[in-house]
Amino acid sequence: MSPSQDSAGTRSCRKCRKCRKCRSIKPLLVVGALGLAVAAVVKELRRPQGERTGHGFVAGVVPYDFRVPTLDRIKEGLWDPEGPVLQPHLFGVGWSVNLGRLVAEAKSLVDRSAP
Repeated sequence: MSPSQDSAGTRSCRKCRKCRKCRSIKPLLVVGALGLAVAAVVKELRRPQGERTGHGFVAGVVPYDFRVPTLDRIKEGLWDPEGPVLQPHLFGVGWSVNLGRLVAEAKSLVDRSAP
C-alpha cells in the first residue's frame, strides 16, 4: 500500500486510511509464529519415523509440542507454583503462562507488604 497525504497533511494508506493498522506488528508476529510451526513440523518429519517424539525445540530455543495433552500435563503446565512463569505450550509452538506461579508470586508480594 502506498502512502498518501490526507487533508490534514498526515500520512495514511489509500486502501484503509489507517496507517497505524498497516504498520502494525501483528502481521509479522503471525508470519513468525506460522514459520516456527512449519519449522517444527519439518524438523519432526525429517526424523526417522521411529525417532519422532512430537516435541522439542525449534532453533534450540522455541519449544514445540504436538502431542495430545493429558490431564496431568495440563495441570502441570498451567498450575505449577514451583515452576517457571513461562512454560512450553501444552500443544503448539511457544510458551504458556504458568498461572500457579503467578498466584504464588502475588501471594508472596501480599505477605511481604502486610504489616
